[in-house]
Amino acid sequence: MVDIVLLTLGEDSQCGCDGGACGTRTPILACRDALRTSSADVRTVVAHDDKEIDEALRALPESRVIVATAADAQLRAVMRRLVRMYAPAASKRPDDLAGDRTIPDLPPIGILPLGPDATDLATRLGLPRVPAEVAAAVLGGKVRRLDLLRNDGGSVTLDGALLGGVDAAGTTATYLARVEVDDAVLADGTEPVLMSVVANASRYATVDGLPLVTNPAMDDGVLDVAVALPVASRGLFRRPRVEIQVRRAHGRAVAISPRAEVPFVDDGVEGTLTHKRSWWMERAAWAVYVP
Repeated sequence: MVDIVLLTLGEDSQCGCDGGACGTRTPILACRDALRTSSADVRTVVAHDDKEIDEALRALPESRVIVATAADAQLRAVMRRLVRMYAPAASKRPDDLAGDRTIPDLPPIGILPLGPDATDLATRLGLPRVPAEVAAAVLGGKVRRLDLLRNDGGSVTLDGALLGGVDAAGTTATYLARVEVDDAVLADGTEPVLMSVVANASRYATVDGLPLVTNPAMDDGVLDVAVALPVASRGLFRRPRVEIQVRRAHGRAVAISPRAEVPFVDDGVEGTLTHKRSWWMERAAWAVYVP
């Protein structure tokens, strides 16, 4: 008999939702019933804070965990706790850990989408949305390993982060920041930047019709970075006009050092970047159950 933990995040879980119970009960109950029909032992858990998320994740790897998500931010909240649970201290890193990894292979999880959003990460990964199909995939045990981004703020990024684009008032604004990808400098801190993207997948690949990163993939072992800068174009007999120049690079790590506060959104979670932030690639670190 397969043991399953069906985890849902409540309104106090700091997952980036707007308040109220996250998602709906109907797909959760449908998934539970489909699992029980297949003779799985199912325990449903609603976690309201990090402590309760940690308690549910302790069932791994003996039990299989399905995360019911109404938004990518909820999945990110769970993965952040899973990384903290499995990440070894720097002084205790095992000798057999790959040179481009700081964490071991994380146990796979199932994803049950709760919302109608056809642009969420589950859809972009081609994962099932029907509860019975999610249940079948988890019971089948087939997994797909995916890349993960960690950052020096203690969190993770599954899909991507968008910095700038608009200010706190919602108007277009530029900012100064140094952006370095491995040994490449995309912005030196003296040029106005309209927006920058750190991408593991395609959520922020295109913003307001502007293509930023091209063909990002969650299983290629590299992160993609783009910086968009307004550049004045002058002609001999024409008025100056502003064009957008996009600089791109990919690699294992990126560091962004803003000269002032910059608004950002990371996997759907909004915040403000006030100091240097670094992201680095954890190749094939996490996994999902697939059909």
